[in-house]
Amino acid sequence: MNPSNTEEGSRLVGKGVLLCLAAMLVFASQDAVTKILVQDMSVAQVVLVRYWVFAVFAIVWVMRKSTIRHALRSVRPKLQILRSLLSIAEIAIFNLALRHLGLAESHSLMAVFPLLAIALAAPILGERVSLKSWLAVCAGFIGTLIILRPGLDVFKPESLIPLSAALCFAGYHVVTRQVSSAGDGFNTNILYMALVGCVCATVFGVTVWREPSMQEWILLAVISVLSVAAQLLLVKALEYAPASVLQPFNYSLLVFATVIGFLVFRELPDRWTIIGAGIVIASGLYVIYLQRRHD
Repeated sequence: MNPSNTEEGSRLVGKGVLLCLAAMLVFASQDAVTKILVQDMSVAQVVLVRYWVFAVFAIVWVMRKSTIRHALRSVRPKLQILRSLLSIAEIAIFNLALRHLGLAESHSLMAVFPLLAIALAAPILGERVSLKSWLAVCAGFIGTLIILRPGLDVFKPESLIPLSAALCFAGYHVVTRQVSSAGDGFNTNILYMALVGCVCATVFGVTVWREPSMQEWILLAVISVLSVAAQLLLVKALEYAPASVLQPFNYSLLVFATVIGFLVFRELPDRWTIIGAGIVIASGLYVIYLQRRHD
């Protein structure tokens, strides 16, 4: 093997990792701004503005790469619609969680979604899940219980909100694998997600619409731009490094959310949340390790 090729490959992978970390930082920043907005504004209205901007971005992106008509030709259109509905449900539910919970706590519970995706993939996709993977899923579930502490006085029913978002996100990932394996490409995936989500967000958002203040318009613009920027960073990261390499770095989102939550809102997760989140992340990383070894 040519040493120069190896060095160049490592450099590109390193660039992909940095772009992925940057995307996670932008996502965490977006959630911090969202948390400020949803205290006084309807979640449906916030999601509506985000999806309007996202739809414009998706249309422009597709038109640069292909055509709208071509991108709308899906092999599994019904699954594309389901995937898009799961995506917007996850965003709306998680935004609601940010109204009631801190950034770190919300993301600690959200971090269980890869393990939920494994649990869903077995019955839905018919995938064979190894015993070690199931044990990791069980460990992640124990970590989630440590964060929730059901039956104790410290249990908050609001903690179930990000878990619901995690379940939607897990379903989204499972359906994404179905449509991707059927032959739908990135342009089709992003266009369906934008258009279906935009229609759904508009139906719910217009019923609660109120004229935002100037400060709220600025914050809405900020989260919309941050959302698009994070997506672009992820797309670019995947150009330099494979998804399997970048997967572990997605957990940096929880670290960034914790730091921003402390700096902006003076929030600090308690020790049980930290312990539970640590177990969830360790379980997720172990599953990623098992998958990479299997591949």
